[in-house]
Amino acid sequence: MIPLIGHRLGLMIAGGISTGLLGGALLFQYAGGLAPCSLCIWQRWPHLAVMILAVIGLRGIMPRLMLQLILISGVISAALGGYHAGIEWGFWAGPSGCTANLSLDGDISAMTQMLLETPLVRCDDVAWSFFGLSMAGWNALISLDIIAAALISLRRM
Repeated sequence: MIPLIGHRLGLMIAGGISTGLLGGALLFQYAGGLAPCSLCIWQRWPHLAVMILAVIGLRGIMPRLMLQLILISGVISAALGGYHAGIEWGFWAGPSGCTANLSLDGDISAMTQMLLETPLVRCDDVAWSFFGLSMAGWNALISLDIIAAALISLRRM
């Protein structure tokens, strides 16, 4: 019986998803003018890792290990996306250098310094959403497909 999703197809699916997500993020940044926050940048690294690992695995170099590493990268991507979406929805506070925690207590020079140190793109601000989900939320959901592709492929090996 031919497996529905073998390791090569799983590598292609995971690599394709990450390529699409990273390409979309870059398109929104450079063509759409939406500057990323620091958590947005962090969410890109697992996708770059998945792309590289998928290419290595497709070349026949330790495909099982590459799928295991892709699985870990997918979990990291989903966790970062979920964490970021939770910050945007106000479920929990974000990193101090990434959110708008401006206090107007104190003197003018302290407030000026605080304003200068506040990032221009905040992690708790939703720049774009589709069906009520921000890019971080979509990243978390779609990263689950990377996890599924890796898990199914690993079970079939």
